[in-house]
Parts: sequence; C-alpha cells; structure tokens
Amino acid sequence: MVQFLGGVKVSTITAIATPHAVGGISVIRISGENSIEIANKMFKASSGKSVTEMQGYSCSYGKVFDDETELDDAVLTVFRAPKSYTGEDVVEISCHGGIFITNKILRTVISVGAIPAEAGEFTKRAFLNGKLTLTQAEAVMDLISSQGEQSHKCAVSIHEGALFKRIKSISDKLVTLLGELGAWVDYPEEDIPAVEANNLLVTLSSVLSALKATAATYDSGKIIRNGIDTVIVGRPNVGKSTLMNLLTGYERSIVTEIAGTTRDLIEESVRLGDVVLKLCDTAGIRQTDDLVEGAGVKLAYKKLENADLILAIFDNSLELKHEDFQLIEKLIGKKTIAIINKSDKESLIDKDFISENFNSIVEISAKSGDGIEKLKDKLEEIFYTNDIDVSAGVIVNERQKRCLDMAITSIKEAISALEIGETLDAVTVLIDETANFLLELTGEKTTEAVVDEVFSHFCVGK
Repeated sequence: MVQFLGGVKVSTITAIATPHAVGGISVIRISGENSIEIANKMFKASSGKSVTEMQGYSCSYGKVFDDETELDDAVLTVFRAPKSYTGEDVVEISCHGGIFITNKILRTVISVGAIPAEAGEFTKRAFLNGKLTLTQAEAVMDLISSQGEQSHKCAVSIHEGALFKRIKSISDKLVTLLGELGAWVDYPEEDIPAVEANNLLVTLSSVLSALKATAATYDSGKIIRNGIDTVIVGRPNVGKSTLMNLLTGYERSIVTEIAGTTRDLIEESVRLGDVVLKLCDTAGIRQTDDLVEGAGVKLAYKKLENADLILAIFDNSLELKHEDFQLIEKLIGKKTIAIINKSDKESLIDKDFISENFNSIVEISAKSGDGIEKLKDKLEEIFYTNDIDVSAGVIVNERQKRCLDMAITSIKEAISALEIGETLDAVTVLIDETANFLLELTGEKTTEAVVDEVFSHFCVGK
C-alpha cells in the first residue's frame, strides 16, 4: 500500500495518537492514500454506510472487527486530502481507552495494509505536503511539552507562523537584492539601474541588525521553552536536598544528618509560578578521601559551568567555612541566588560577606517552607519573561540558532567585502549564502538529513 510523496515511495502509516495508558478514549490514526480503504476493511458503521462513502470532516459510529471477531465499538472520523493534518487521506478511530484493546485495533490496522509510523512521521508528512513550515512543525512538540503560560504562548505563536514570518521578511529582502544584482550582472545591455554600493551597504546593515535582534531572543526563548537549567550547590548538610524535596513536592533526594549522602546528580523539573526550573541537586562541596563522593563533587563543579542559574545554599546557623569561601570564589560572574537556609535557627553566618558577593539573596527555611514565596519572587524578578514579545517570533532551539549564527557570519563577511572594495560578484556569493541559511531555518530549502533530525525528536503518533 504505497503512494509517492516528492518522488519517494510512501506507505500508508498508522500509530496510536493518544498516550499509551488507560484512559476514557484512545485514538488510532491512519494516514496515506489507502487509509480509507484500510479502515473500510475493519469498520462497520451502524448506519450501514461504507467508510469509502463518507465525506471529509464526518464521523460514523460503529464496530471494529478483526476478520469476523468484534473488537470494540468506536467512532471513526474521516479527513480527506488535502484538507487534513498531513495533507493526505486520514482516518482516526476513537475506541475505548484500554491498553489491550487499543493495541489490538492497531495490530488489526497493520494486518489489513498499513505499516507502523515512525517518530513524528505524521507531522513530517504535513511538512512535506506544505501544511506546515519547519518552524511550525517544531512548535508542535513544544505545544505538547509546554509546562507554563509563557511556554504555551511561545509555542502557539511559532505554530501560527510568527517565527517563519519574521525570518521570511528578512530573507525576502536578500532574495530581492539577489534578483537586482543578478539582473544587473547578467543583462548589462539592458537599461537596468546599477546597484550602488552605498545603497547595498545600507540594506545589508539593516538585515544584519534584524538578524542580531532575532538572535537576541534565543536565551529567553530557550528558557521559555526548556526551563531554567538550575544547579543547587553548597557544602554538606546546608539543606540542598531538603530544598530539592521542598521544590519538587516529594522526597526526590535522600535527606540525613550524615554528610556526603548525595553523591550523584539528582535532576527534576519543577514549576514555581510561571518559571520552570530544571533542578539538579549535587554532592556537598568539600574535601573528601571517598572516591565516589569525590567524583560527585567534581560533577557538581562541572555542572556549574553551563547552568543558567545557581542556587548557592549557606547554613544560617553556622559560620562560613573554607568550603563556602571556595564556592563563592567559583561563583563570581555567574547568575546566582544566594540562599541562606535554616532561617528559623540562631544566625551565626556573616550576612555582610554574603551581601558583598551576591546581588540576589533569599532567606528561607527549607525544612518548614518559610521564605519559598520570596524565592519564587526573586526568580520571576531575574527571569521575568513577560516583556518578551513572543508574538514577534522567538528562536527556541539549537538548530534555529545555528542557522541564524551562520547567516550573521555570512552577512558580516558580505559587509566587510563591500567595505574593502571587493567585486559585487564576491559580495553576491556571500549574500546568497546568507539567504540559504535563512531558508534552511524556515525549511524552505533544507536537506533530508536536517528534516529527519528534526522529526526524530517527535513522539510516535504525532
């Protein structure tokens, strides 16, 4: 059961489109030119109407069969090409949400002609059939995985085409410019105005500014999409694991009075208000002869290097120790919130020294939960993302950032070439290169390898 998509043989595919768990309803999706015929082999409508007679955007109640064996009663929905998610004929079977019966129906669909879909294959076909741009397709998984208001708004905006429109408005300027340069070079006998170097420089400079402004959204976009990569550090028994458990809402880290209990990295995502933290609890910072604990301390220091945020924990009830001073020295220049824990105990810590070394300080009791609202407020103050206009288009992943960085490098080289008097032919090559990077970003001009990489991160059934 195959068809051709872009000159490539394509099978009719199927997968479970709902979570693989017990629920009220499960949906089995079929897509491809033979999807309606396949569904017709296994579904009998109560009305007696054949699936092949159904119009697009219509539903039918009936029963699903495996040969003569009745499997379940279900609602079957037909979407006819090109007015479907994938742009192909699509059938969705909504059955009872048991794991066994859902898998049984899926196996029946396969037995009568479909093949199992690969990860993201439905959305990949939507992209290849022109139903979505590549940036819109990437936003599909962002919509599914969004954990807060801002990440949801950002994903919706990109899915509606905000980033595509922003990049296309820039690439269109370059394409128009390339057309003018090409016409002037290829048809010298025609009465075509020459491209003035000064005017060209103005246009390229405006394009560079637009690219830089777009690239500047990456850090905020990444945080909105993925959350804040946050590391909890401090010497043993200052309350790191207690804070981890408080923020996650359950005993994620083992808490004891024995120093060195946490030896490995313990990771979890939590949401405070609209700020998502990708938390990592680390081994207590101290000198140790224990090889395993020592390896944990090295991991903790390594984790600090790439963190978006560090929560440095200090014990309010004790004077600062050598390990505290070492840690403070390593945190110079890093985005850090100093948390003075055990605020319910008599204070012996040198708060003035902490204030001299950190701009953001919060006093809490991780054991009782006192002060957690202050921590939440401080996080929102530091990572306040409501001033980011996600509707204008935001860069949210490494692929998009890489394309943009290469486009910026190329346009800078074009400007430099123009300023030192290189020929317009040389400048044109660099402008063309810049445009190609932007077209790769939007998916208008990209390789099969890039497309496969994008959709490999999708779940099966989407």
